[in-house]
Amino acid sequence: MNSFCPVMWLEDPTPEEHKNCQDCGLYKQGSRMIWGEGNPEAPIMVILDNPGAREDREGNPIVCGTRETLQQAVHEAGLDKEQFYVTYILKRQPKGSYEKEKTRKICMNHLQGQLEKQKPKLIICLGNVAVQSFFDNPELEVKGLRGNFYQVNGYQTTVAYHPLAARRRPNLYPLLLEDMLFLASELRKQI
Repeated sequence: MNSFCPVMWLEDPTPEEHKNCQDCGLYKQGSRMIWGEGNPEAPIMVILDNPGAREDREGNPIVCGTRETLQQAVHEAGLDKEQFYVTYILKRQPKGSYEKEKTRKICMNHLQGQLEKQKPKLIICLGNVAVQSFFDNPELEVKGLRGNFYQVNGYQTTVAYHPLAARRRPNLYPLLLEDMLFLASELRKQI
């Protein structure tokens, strides 16, 4: 059996027309726009709340805890990293406070454009923020939606706990893995 080793997913460059977007105001916090990472032609799109750390304090590239935990679950579910494209509700990492609901609604426009261009077969929203934003319902929670697929904005969508939550609370990791196995099963049906 191969041992797991996290790797940097290739970053998908932000389209020129969006690089200097100032619509949501997060540009004032100094973080750069991260469009996504992984394979833009992948059958599975992962939606997270916002980009995590990309570099350590010295500026060296790192695989953050969220990506490492996600990649571990992907590997254990028998999926290949090339089957995934990871993107975000917010395209910039917030460094301070911001108007959450307003900012997320503005940033959903970028995600809608990505969906129209990439047309993934399956979507998995990781964490309550991604679920609430993508499903456009602030009352929804992962724990009540897990284990099913839903048609959301015309896309077959499922949900799972955020990898960072599973990392911080190890009792959630088996549930994240279960959801990745569920995703793998559905993908096999579609291929």
